[in-house]
Amino acid sequence: MKIKVLTISEDILGANKEKARQNQSRLDKHNILAVNVMSSPGAGKTSLILQTISGLKKKARIGVIEGDVASTLDANKVHELGVPVIQINIPGGCHLDANMMENALNNLPLEDIDLLLIENVGNLICPAEFALGEHKRVMLLSLPEGDDKPYKYPLMFTEADVVLINKIDLLSYLEFNIPAFREAVIGLNPKAKIFQVSCKTGEGLEDWFSWLLDDIGKMKRE
Repeated sequence: MKIKVLTISEDILGANKEKARQNQSRLDKHNILAVNVMSSPGAGKTSLILQTISGLKKKARIGVIEGDVASTLDANKVHELGVPVIQINIPGGCHLDANMMENALNNLPLEDIDLLLIENVGNLICPAEFALGEHKRVMLLSLPEGDDKPYKYPLMFTEADVVLINKIDLLSYLEFNIPAFREAVIGLNPKAKIFQVSCKTGEGLEDWFSWLLDDIGKMKRE
């Protein structure tokens, strides 16, 4: 499938909440689990998506939406793995929204997808405020960012179903207090699942894969 690039400006924004509800209803009809992956730039969203494709490609049909200010660099990497992908470019923007999501869904083969991974624009504020129609929200934090981020950006952690601590292979080189970080996250969001992973070494990714497969199974049974 050829990569399509959708360049979308802020002036077409509509009633985001209602549009998100419509998007989710559409995904439900196709039994697609949609996961919104959010983080700051460089935390490892694309690496996580590529690892997830490689780890689950024999167990689930995957589609991807890539959100960026510009370029198709990340979409090209996904495309090379033979996965349907839509690139959404938002010049001057800082997040995806439900209208953009609808445009992407219109260009994806929904009948051939079980799991839709959405890489939101790298930002620790705006993405959490805009529903897309996703079923789950994932917050990805890398060790070099520091363990104080739940205090500085509480909404991202409050809204997350899963918090992934990435680049765990660097733990011995950095001052990152994992127990304190976990305590801060659970204080904001007691229901959040927390996984320690390394997209470089593969550590902890099997737990992440299992969580996804479990939720994909729930979508199929409902």
